[in-house]
Amino acid sequence: MADDAPFDPFNQSFTLLDLKKSSHQFGIPELDELIIYQVQSGIVFAAQLGGTLVLLITLLLLAKPEKRRSPIFILNAISLSINFILTLLHCLYFTGAFTKIAAILLQDYSRVPRSEYAKSITTTNLSFLLLLCAEISLILQVRVVCVNIRRNQRQVLVVVSVLVVLIALGFRLTLSIENSIYILNAAYLTDLDWLQSVSNITTSISVCWFCSIFVGKLAFALRERRKLGLRNFGPMQVIFIMGIQSFIVPAIFSLLPYVSSLPNMPFNVLTVITIFLPLSSLWAAATATTRSQPASQPLPSSNSGGLRQRLFGSITSGTTGLLVGLDDDRGPLSPSPVPSHSEGVVLVDIIDMEKQNVPVTGKS
Repeated sequence: MADDAPFDPFNQSFTLLDLKKSSHQFGIPELDELIIYQVQSGIVFAAQLGGTLVLLITLLLLAKPEKRRSPIFILNAISLSINFILTLLHCLYFTGAFTKIAAILLQDYSRVPRSEYAKSITTTNLSFLLLLCAEISLILQVRVVCVNIRRNQRQVLVVVSVLVVLIALGFRLTLSIENSIYILNAAYLTDLDWLQSVSNITTSISVCWFCSIFVGKLAFALRERRKLGLRNFGPMQVIFIMGIQSFIVPAIFSLLPYVSSLPNMPFNVLTVITIFLPLSSLWAAATATTRSQPASQPLPSSNSGGLRQRLFGSITSGTTGLLVGLDDDRGPLSPSPVPSHSEGVVLVDIIDMEKQNVPVTGKS
């Protein structure tokens, strides 16, 4: 016939029979879409897996022995380990029985072993544990930079922070429970799209909340440092940069599902936070080490101790997270050797004397 359309080999249909030998028609474009989705998802989780493994090895190799007992280091190591297992299980999912072509098209999961169900349920529960570790780490680090603010302001921050964390954890826990139920029933999460969306949004809001506090406090500290003539690039600038990244990047990944068709983008939010927190500590520590001055070099000014006390309060090594190793322009705050009183007043002594309103002199 003259009006017959030309044959399109890329738009053919095919027939599959289920266990009851009922026929089901499918098209090549549907098959293409399914394969592309699985490949893109595999790339997303494989990239997260590789990045997490590299940083976990780097953290274990480069962290100083005295820092490995700190709560922040333990939390970072646990978070990276959980995220590694989580992304590995995601990769195994896309190579397992749940993603067989016939199983997906015919909605027949009778041949899926119980071990696959266990892996999927473990994955959704690990997501909650990962968020819990990330939130605790953020709380500890914000507590460090806000240790010297007024008591009523600190109480308001604590109340709001706890509320934000509880909301994010509540939605994530609800999603994990509902997701586990859907997995056991071998059903799709189309009815839970709204819950997954709200969970991603509340997670991003919680991260942005803590990062905004952290970045704001560091911005004030950097401005005061510039007034004192301390303009060199150092650990505080590193932490400020990473804080801004931790503020912006998770928000971008949270918005991508609404403007892009790329699959599984929200899963990058927790991975980004898990990677950024220890990465910023390693970068800041490396910067502090390369910029550390000789022990005989005097302090920039006697006011630097007072500035540090006003900005951060009494911070000791081992209690900080991102702030581990910060001491203005003198290098790491650690049990390393410090100038003797014959060479100049030690920074900690300046802080103590300022608390007691004792005049600070240049020599002991």
